[in-house]
Amino acid sequence: MQTNSVKSESYSGENNKLLRYTLRGNAAISAVSGVIAILAAAPIAAFMGLASPLILVVIGVGLLPFAFLVYKVSTMTAVNPLFIKEILVMDLLWIGGSIAILLIGWPVLTTNGRWLVAILADVVAVFALLEFVGLRRLQKD
Repeated sequence: MQTNSVKSESYSGENNKLLRYTLRGNAAISAVSGVIAILAAAPIAAFMGLASPLILVVIGVGLLPFAFLVYKVSTMTAVNPLFIKEILVMDLLWIGGSIAILLIGWPVLTTNGRWLVAILADVVAVFALLEFVGLRRLQKD
């Protein structure tokens, strides 16, 4: 009889510290960004040139469960590599969405707003790169 289970990998190896720390950093930055987006939505919206702060509140609310999920994955002794791939895909979607916003110019953003979108996309890209490297190391151990 054949089973379709996905192999879990351990974080115990020295190489896997990179992945654990990357996930925890991603979770922390995502949580802080989510809280700031919720609590300071109006001034950030004005800074970015957004007509309404509602989109920032929605993004902030969405970041909080993402941060919790990423943190939980970082605390697992053995992790299914699929979890890391899912987090990586979500980060890549964030980067792709940011690029699309910058290229098509919607919503109409101030120069400050475009810079903020670009900087946040860069931060997420660093996490995505480190997650990719950590995943490769995890699969080699």
